[in-house]
Amino acid sequence: MQLTYGEGMRMPNPTGATVRGYVDWQFAKAAGARIVAPGPAVSPEEARAVVAAIRSAAERAAAPVAETARLHAPGSAPPPVVVDRPTWIGVNADSMSALMDPVFATLIEKRPRAATGATAAVGGKVTGGEAGALLAFMASKVLGQYDLAPGGTPQLLLVAPNVVQVERELSVDPRDFRLWVCMHEETHRVQFTAVPWLRDHMVERARSLATELMPDPDAIQDTLQRVVRQVPDVLRSGGAGLADLIATPEQRERLAEMTAVMSLLEGHADVVMDEVGPQVIPSVADIRARFDARRRGVGAFDRLLRRLLGLEAKMRQYRDGAVFVRAVVDRVGVDGFNAVWTSPETLPRPKEIEQPETWVDRVHG
Repeated sequence: MQLTYGEGMRMPNPTGATVRGYVDWQFAKAAGARIVAPGPAVSPEEARAVVAAIRSAAERAAAPVAETARLHAPGSAPPPVVVDRPTWIGVNADSMSALMDPVFATLIEKRPRAATGATAAVGGKVTGGEAGALLAFMASKVLGQYDLAPGGTPQLLLVAPNVVQVERELSVDPRDFRLWVCMHEETHRVQFTAVPWLRDHMVERARSLATELMPDPDAIQDTLQRVVRQVPDVLRSGGAGLADLIATPEQRERLAEMTAVMSLLEGHADVVMDEVGPQVIPSVADIRARFDARRRGVGAFDRLLRRLLGLEAKMRQYRDGAVFVRAVVDRVGVDGFNAVWTSPETLPRPKEIEQPETWVDRVHG
């Protein structure tokens, strides 16, 4: 059976209003929940015990993360919740709808004529099915996520079946591994709750970039032909994914800026989860070594999907961002590094992720 989610979960929106003719998000939820791979086999008693243990680990992670990062989530921040794969799909479909429907509305305004009711319904289910398949794939990979929930209440999700599956695959101590995962995800919760402007900044940038990347209706055929021609290059290079194929040079620069911020967030979380140290997580070095080896050891088909979806680039975000954070902390300390959260202007630029000293010189003079 799949692990059940914890109490206090923000359940998926049952109505799922959307922009007609683009994505049927209700169909995406249903399709994703139907095709998502089952979680690891556990008894009902084991499932309840695992959910309770992960919830406890999340609570225990808060103080070490706050002390290590020197950032504190406000008391009003919602606590982490433990979910199963179908619930993760539902929550993310709602968030994608809130993020993307304004983008689709902008595209509708560019249409020479609106789609008919039947055409809109069929088209919405096709794209909904595609979105559901993508969510189903991701739902079996994600250990945890801070859901920004555009238009809703942000919340930290911990995906219990995936935590159990990975800890079994790695043959690591479950108590240590669950706390280690919670350290990473708690760092994300602190980033977005201790830095009030960051969530709105990320949502606005993502929505703006998605609007820019959305092809003009008259240019869709040319865009599709260019994508088909360039897919082999993406597969060979492991670049940023399909989005890179439809972007202009100016849009690629905007993508690079967003990637730099994502590298910061992921690298910072990786550094914090490791810096907490063996006094809190005794087997942290062994977990890190085995986890990194697992990241490198995915199969050929999985690697193909990761490249097309840009997930190979995400793996580099962890590495590059961690190098940036460590280099800055070595030079100006944790408090000096935390100047990065002052405003959007102090976030690292793409070149600065690769050359941390240039960020230090720009921000600290």
